[in-house]
Amino acid sequence: YDKIHMFDVDLENGESYRESKSYEPGTRAVVADTPWGKLGLTICYDIRFPHLHRSLAQAGAVMIAIPASFTRPTGRAHWHVLMRARAIETGCFVFAPAQTGEHMDGRKTYGHSLVVDPWGEVIADGGEDTGIVLAEIDLAAVDKARAKVPSLTHDRPFDGAGTPN
Repeated sequence: YDKIHMFDVDLENGESYRESKSYEPGTRAVVADTPWGKLGLTICYDIRFPHLHRSLAQAGAVMIAIPASFTRPTGRAHWHVLMRARAIETGCFVFAPAQTGEHMDGRKTYGHSLVVDPWGEVIADGGEDTGIVLAEIDLAAVDKARAKVPSLTHDRPFDGAGTPN
């Protein structure tokens, strides 16, 4: 999988990131077959694009992996909310391994590797320490969540003016 959305930003604290200087963005969403079911793949900043994750679910994903490296301020404000939202919107399990700690350049990352169920409940949180996160999952929860809120089957595409197609 090639990350689709490049993180090119200037932060208030003076930090600047330009992933597009070193990487080319990917051109397609990827769903991989696993022995347990289909796994959608995204990376870090891709989390901020809900339509990408819904397209993975519509392509059959029942799990989505979203490895990331959020800064501490952004992580505190957005990490759990975004991961829970993507799980709810897709009806998928979300696996979110995350970098943690202080890096050689002084950047501090948030950590909190997560496993989120399709209803949006955090079932494992690694906190800010390094370590391994384990969780038992029941893939039947995907069908149950999607039956309660069948938004994937009700989804309608919109044109650029906001009119349903």
